[in-house]
Amino acid sequence: MRPYERDSAAIYAASFATVRKEASLSRFPRDMAEIAVRVIHACGMVEIADRLDHSDDVAVSAIAALRRGAPVYADCEMVAAGVTRRLLPGTDIRCTLNDPRVPDLARDLGTTRSAAAVDLWDTGGAIVAIGNAPTALFRLLERLDEGAPKPAAILAFPVGFVGAAESKAELGLNPRATPYLTLRGRRGGSAMASAAVNAIGILAGGGMQ
Repeated sequence: MRPYERDSAAIYAASFATVRKEASLSRFPRDMAEIAVRVIHACGMVEIADRLDHSDDVAVSAIAALRRGAPVYADCEMVAAGVTRRLLPGTDIRCTLNDPRVPDLARDLGTTRSAAAVDLWDTGGAIVAIGNAPTALFRLLERLDEGAPKPAAILAFPVGFVGAAESKAELGLNPRATPYLTLRGRRGGSAMASAAVNAIGILAGGGMQ
């Protein structure tokens, strides 16, 4: 067996130091750079820094939302489970995917359960974190077009080969006057979405790690 690092604090410090050394972060303001570092750390790919797309106000808006007690809506249980609760004391993390109303709603709407679950979100002033389903992001944008209250921030990391790149491109092209962060292309995932939420939790608490 080759030697390996066993000290958790050393692993943690070296990991974030590596991200900051290797990733192209110079184009980001300080708060957005901290979020980018966490997202990169969650996936191990420094090259995604060049594909992160965001509105100028997303960090400020999301931080303010957490500080005033806004909920976080997650499109799947994996995103919700990835949120570190101690970083967001008192924040309600909500996932409606397994709500008993969702199967009937999906059938009535002729769409996926992930998309139907979005219809149960009270989006006004909330943070939305999507780390799985492109249809959830598409449906969120449809709801905003229909007049649903705007979230404080959309953190969009749907992943896959059908609809992921397209849904994020639609968000970037027309964010519906809503602060957003997304990763262009097919890549994404629950770990990235929850990492973005955790980063905002750290910033909202006044910390920089």
